[in-house]
Order: sequence, then structure tokens, then C-alpha cells
Amino acid sequence: MPYFVNPFKKHDVSEFPGVLIPLQQAAHRNTTVAFRRGSTASVAQSKHDEKDDSDTASRVTIGLTIDQLKAEVEADLAPHELQSSYDRKSKVINKAIQDIGMGRYQWQLFVLCGFGWLADNLWLQGVALTLTQLSLEFGVSGTNIRYTTLALFLGLCLGASFWGIASDVIGRRLAFNTTLFLAGVFGLAAGGGPNWIGTAALFACLGLGVGGNLPVDGALFLEFLPFASGNLLTLLSVWWPVGQLISSLIAWGFIPNYSCTAAPCPKSENMGWRYFILTLGALTFCMFICRFFFFHLFESPKFLLSRGRQSEAVAVVHGIAYHNKSQTWLTEDILNAIGGDPEIVTDAKLSTIDIVKRSLGKFSTQRIGPLFSNKKLGITTCLLWFQWTTIGMGYPLFNAFLPQYLANSNSDQPTAANIVYRNYAIASVVGVPGSIIACYTVDIKYVGRKGTMAIATLISGIFIFCFTISGDPNFQLAFTCLEALFQNVMYGVLYAYTPEVFPAPNRGTGTGISSFLNRVAGLCAPIVAVNAGNANPKAPIYAAGGLFLAAFVSMLALPIETMGKQSL
Repeated sequence: MPYFVNPFKKHDVSEFPGVLIPLQQAAHRNTTVAFRRGSTASVAQSKHDEKDDSDTASRVTIGLTIDQLKAEVEADLAPHELQSSYDRKSKVINKAIQDIGMGRYQWQLFVLCGFGWLADNLWLQGVALTLTQLSLEFGVSGTNIRYTTLALFLGLCLGASFWGIASDVIGRRLAFNTTLFLAGVFGLAAGGGPNWIGTAALFACLGLGVGGNLPVDGALFLEFLPFASGNLLTLLSVWWPVGQLISSLIAWGFIPNYSCTAAPCPKSENMGWRYFILTLGALTFCMFICRFFFFHLFESPKFLLSRGRQSEAVAVVHGIAYHNKSQTWLTEDILNAIGGDPEIVTDAKLSTIDIVKRSLGKFSTQRIGPLFSNKKLGITTCLLWFQWTTIGMGYPLFNAFLPQYLANSNSDQPTAANIVYRNYAIASVVGVPGSIIACYTVDIKYVGRKGTMAIATLISGIFIFCFTISGDPNFQLAFTCLEALFQNVMYGVLYAYTPEVFPAPNRGTGTGISSFLNRVAGLCAPIVAVNAGNANPKAPIYAAGGLFLAAFVSMLALPIETMGKQSL
């Protein structure tokens, strides 16, 4: 394995023979339809049905001059406020990756980035599945033990904030590998937690790694993805329910069989949750090993550009073409012709301060203001942020404590631990197809994104309330399964609709704030669960159902439907 010893190997174009062809002879996939047609009127025509997007991507022309390429880059940059040499060269690289097309390298990266999404929910559900046994072993009340989830969410929030910016400074490749490494190491350490405080602290440290997966993996995957295949970024959400499924199946095998059921509950008789956490830690570490040793990740060409390593950026694009058995026209001469010679221009390389400013600039008033540029977009922005907040709290209020709800149901006889974890595993299995179903229902006529999302959210909220009607395990299992299915449909569409509805120059700001509000609301969920649970054990469930219904009402008021429209 040539890259086993040095996963951070630097590259040169000479390593990838046979991939370079002249710009004038290369095939070009036309994504800037309006520019190609040469009239401003054609912009409206470019907003065709998404079912025709593949046709747009397949419109291939042969031959392009430097002047034509430069004009196309300038047209793409026109709506943006950044016009530096770095920005022009970044657009050229985007165009080169688009012309290479989707191939083996991107599909492998899809799986490895999916590991990050899988790990995120693997640990969110993993901590939830240990709460009952942590309570028994460490002598913490059933409601106060929920602060364990608060510790995890604190780590997730800090990790998402830190790694999102750090990946712009130290590189995508190092961040991509470090996040799962930290999660694996602290996950293994948490399996030996000496007491409740120590275990919660280790879960928080674990969250620092896991929290970086979604922002880092999403950004990395997007930078290697051809524009016409952009919807695959949404498909990454399929890995989310898989994480819950794996976590629930492992818990079902360990916790009921190696745990005590009543206090006093010494460590020697309560090893089930430790075996479970150690297994999750080992699994996470195995995913890190797959990323680090069995797949050679190229550094992001945009990061290399930002650090003044232009020749390496070109070599990476050649490497992608080589792995995809394709060809590319990109050379340093073409980059210099459009963006200027790096030896002459002063803005070809960004300093660390410049990179941090760009990252933080996504949340500046200048970037937020355009999200309210007209009444329709302003209402949509407010409603979307409200939905991400309410769902961000409602989801963990129900799912993060579901094993406790199942174990503490009001049935006449105590529910056996084996039944609790069996039912949780079954619900996880049923929930997996939700994201896949969402990919198809969003294009149904008269339903679309808004209809699918609203219907799924309404049904999820109703089924959460129905869960509380009876303590019978089979009754609760039925509604848990249905709720799991529809909530994954809801999340799948929400992940797709949010970036589609925001204009491209401010898409990062809109989706970034949505994600931030979602995490902060999730951080508050354990506090609500503890305090509401002390007053009424069912109160957190009622709150979760109410939040889902509030999100549903706001979805009905969304003024923009993105089905059949190309993202601006």
C-alpha cells in the first residue's frame, strides 16, 4: 500500500501521467446555462425542473478558450463580494472538478464522510442507551442522570465550532482524520469511567471529536464534488439512522445480558454499558483506521490555494482525474492566466488571519442582511431558523431519553431490560429507510419539499403524543417505529430544503446559523428534560411533541417551494 507510511504525502503532477489534455480539446460540462446562452433572459429559463438538471449536466461542449473560461469565472463571481486572485482560481478549480465528473474517488469519499455522520448519531444514541445503568451504578437519580447528555452536547457544540474554523487553518485532511481519532480514543477511555463526573467528562471530550464530523466532512465532500452531483451532499444524511441502528443492536447484545436491574449495583455486576461503550469506541477507532490507512485522502485544493501551494492544488486535481480514469485540462499556466501569477499578485495566498476572518465573516451582518433582502426570503429565513431550533430541541427530548421512557413506562409490571433494548433496536431498523424515502417523495407533484416535510413533521409529533397513551411495550413499540420512520423523512427533507432555499452567495451563512441553532437547542434539551421530568415524567415527551407540531405549523407558512427549481 503506497500511502500506508505517509498518509500526508505531498503530490506533483508528474505522478499522474496521461491525464492532461489541452483546454481547447477538453469536454466541458455546461453548468452556467445562462452565460452559455448569452442572454440575461435565459436566467429564468435555467430554473427548470430538477428532473432536467441531469440534462443540464450532460450538455457537453468540446473546446474552450482562456478568454471564454475567464468570462465564465467572472460571471460566476459577479454576485459575490470577494473578487481576489484566490477566489478566481478557486472558481477555475471548481470548473475543472466539474469537467472531471463524478467517479470512483468521490464515491469512496462518500462512504468515508458517511462514517462521520454515522459516528455522530452512534454516540448520541450510545450515551442515551447507557443512562439507566449509569444511574444505577453511580447512585444518580433517573432525572439528574440526563445531565450526562448535556455533557455530550457541550462537547458537540464546541467541537463543531472549533473544527469548522480549524479545518480552514490546518487543512481538511488533518481535521478529517483527527475528529474520529479523538472520538475513538475518548470513547475507549469512557468505557473505564471511574464515576459519574469522570464518565460525563470523557463523553464531553468525545463530543469534541464527534462534533467536528458534520462540518468538516460536509465541507470536504462538497469541495471534491462536481456541481451537478451536489445533491449527494444531502444523501449523506442516510448514514445518520445507520448510526442509531448499529448503536441499538450492540446495546441490545450487551446491556440486558451484563447488567444489574436494581441498586445497589456494583461495577462488577454492571459491565454491560462498559462493554457497549468500549465496542463503540473500538468501532469508531476502526473507522479512523479506514480513513487514515486504507484510503489516501488528497488535501483540499482550495485549502492548498489559500496557503500558496498552487502546484500541489493542480496536482490534486490531476490525482482525482487519475483515480477516476478521466482527464483534466487544469494547469498552473491556466490558473495564472485567470487569477494572476502568485509571484506578482498579493492576494493569491491568504494568511491565517485572513482565513479565520473569512470563516467568521459568514456570520457578519453583511452576510446575514441579504437573507432578508425581500419579504418572501426574509420570512423563509426566520421560519427555517425557527424549525431548526424547535426540532433541535424536540428530537433529543424524545430520542436521547427514549430508553429511559421505555424502561419507566407505566405498565402494570416492570418492562424487562431485554424488551426495552429489543424494541429500541426494532425502531432503529424501521427508521433507516426514512432518508431514502425522502429522496423520492420530495419530487411528487403537489407535495414537493414543503409538503413532504410538513406531513412527516406532523405525523412525528402526533406519534410522540400517542406514545404516552399506554405503557404496554407493544403499543409503545408501534408508535416508536412509526415516529422513527417519519422523523428521518423530516430530517432528510430539511437537510435538502435548507441549502436550496438560500441564495448561493449567502448559503453558507444561512445553513451555518441553522446548524448552530440546532446544536444550541439540543444543548438545552437535557436541562428541560431534567426540570420538566421532576414535575411529570411524561412532560419532556409532551414538550417534544409540542415542538414538532410548532415546527409543522411554521412549515405550512413557508412561502418558497424549491421543487422544480435550480438553486440560485
